[in-house]
Amino acid sequence: MSRNKTAFRISLIMSLLLLLASGSVFAQATRTWVSGVGDDANPCSRTAPCKTWAGAISKTAAGGIINCIDPGGFGTVTITKSITISCKHVEGSALASSTTGVIVNGANIDVVLRGLDIDGSPPTSPGLNGIRFLQGTSLIVDDCIIRDFNGAAPNGSGILVNNTSLTVELHVINSTITGNGNATSGAGINIAPTGTGGARVYVTNSTLLNNTIGLRTSTAATTGAIGITVTDTSATGSPLHGIVAEGTSGAIRMMLNGLTSANNLGDGVQATGGNAIVRIGSSTVTGNAGTGLIASGGAQLFTYGNNQVNGNTTDGSGSAVALR
Repeated sequence: MSRNKTAFRISLIMSLLLLLASGSVFAQATRTWVSGVGDDANPCSRTAPCKTWAGAISKTAAGGIINCIDPGGFGTVTITKSITISCKHVEGSALASSTTGVIVNGANIDVVLRGLDIDGSPPTSPGLNGIRFLQGTSLIVDDCIIRDFNGAAPNGSGILVNNTSLTVELHVINSTITGNGNATSGAGINIAPTGTGGARVYVTNSTLLNNTIGLRTSTAATTGAIGITVTDTSATGSPLHGIVAEGTSGAIRMMLNGLTSANNLGDGVQATGGNAIVRIGSSTVTGNAGTGLIASGGAQLFTYGNNQVNGNTTDGSGSAVALR
């Protein structure tokens, strides 16, 4: 074998080994970093961060964490594996003009989004949805701001859950969701599975402000069930309603505790359809231009009798059954 051929083969083998080693390191990183001055060609390490969440997620192991080093706009991202994106102590934002900020779409995955600012501006090309949860086991949205997603129907939600099968779990904690929706669709939080999809939803210590509807749950397109608990949360300033439960096909079981539903141009709490049951306690429903508490179409709305329901155009206490 000639000396030149031997040298060429050695060079080729070394190149392949380096490439494999490099790819292995990227694939196995359990913690990666993004920076406003990063580059997605980097390995996303602390000293060589990436520029976007999409760039970092390709180099982060399943179950790993992406952190923000400094403030920046890190772009939209589609998540197909278990991951945490955490930017709680710096400004980690995504401008999602004409698109969706974060899509969660992976079988059996657990995702945590913490400390993010997801923005659907500007009004001339509004974002579709802030977060769209299509598939997965669980999604935690903690200490996030989601705003101004006004995309045309059927979009326009801060958080949209529309899985087609199985039951997903959503936790929204310490978050502000504001200015989402359009004239005909959308909500701050919109739980609308399809097919046989179901959902378990927990909203805690959060603010739903100036959305078309603060919180909407609907089983119009699914035979699955929705169970939802809302605790210490406000739904205010909506052009339509504060809280809506539409149990027309699958069952909805909603518990409202420590809710403030106020100053909405429609109803404070609205339950419709024979498969919707809503229970409310220790809550304030006031200043709504429609009815404070209303159940129709066979829905049931139960009150624990310790609520403040007054100052609405119609308080609607006659539609609620007292629990003892």
